[in-house]
Amino acid sequence: NSLKLKPNESCLIITDNIEEKIAKPFFDYASKISTNSHIEVMEPLNEHGQEPPQKISDLMLKYDVELLITNKSLSHTKARRDATSKGARIASMPMITEDTINRCLDIDYENLRKKSTQLKNILFKTKKIKIITDLGTNITFEIGDREIDIDDGILDYKNAFGNLPAGEVDFSPTNSNGIYVVDASFPTFGKLNSPLTFYVSNGLVTKITGKNSKELISNLNKIGKNAYIIAELGIGINPKAKIIGNVLEDEKVLGTCHIA
Repeated sequence: NSLKLKPNESCLIITDNIEEKIAKPFFDYASKISTNSHIEVMEPLNEHGQEPPQKISDLMLKYDVELLITNKSLSHTKARRDATSKGARIASMPMITEDTINRCLDIDYENLRKKSTQLKNILFKTKKIKIITDLGTNITFEIGDREIDIDDGILDYKNAFGNLPAGEVDFSPTNSNGIYVVDASFPTFGKLNSPLTFYVSNGLVTKITGKNSKELISNLNKIGKNAYIIAELGIGINPKAKIIGNVLEDEKVLGTCHIA
């Protein structure tokens, strides 16, 4: 229902030693549709966004349909962007679990497209968004002329790219100011039993407080000042997703929003 692989197309599944067991059924299913299906297993990467080995990058330029079922995300890599530019339609599924697959992938994608398009149209007419919560979030985002993206899971056209599970509308704000309190989950920490509070001024996080704040600041400082830029506001719309401590699913939960 998402990629709509055809018998005359080629299909590549990239995985690693951690996710191989989960990736194998996708390969088995693709092989029933297309005889030109291939699964490639690599060593796990160290970080999200790390470039894969050159062999993998080269392979990704040769297939029509691709599933990236890896422990660390390949979404924001040159290898993925190059493959998309060449025409591949790609579903990225980093850190996905069997439970998430069985619960969140079998959804009404046409309805998800309808809902996400409605939300996109509202945001398109919006200049500012304010988020307020009982825990203390009070932050304003300016959209400016930035593109508004929809991740509706329909990846049946050339150059298509998105996550599975799908279900968010997002944009990169031109500016943001205020405070936001993260109470659901956070990458590396999983589900939170104690919130993290972020103070934002002119699009930059200036202060972080909370139980895990020292470890988080240490991690961000390893990357540098760009790690403190507010880069995204996303709104979850997948009706079957729930907070599990895995950002791939958590950011799609209906009734939530996430800030990167």
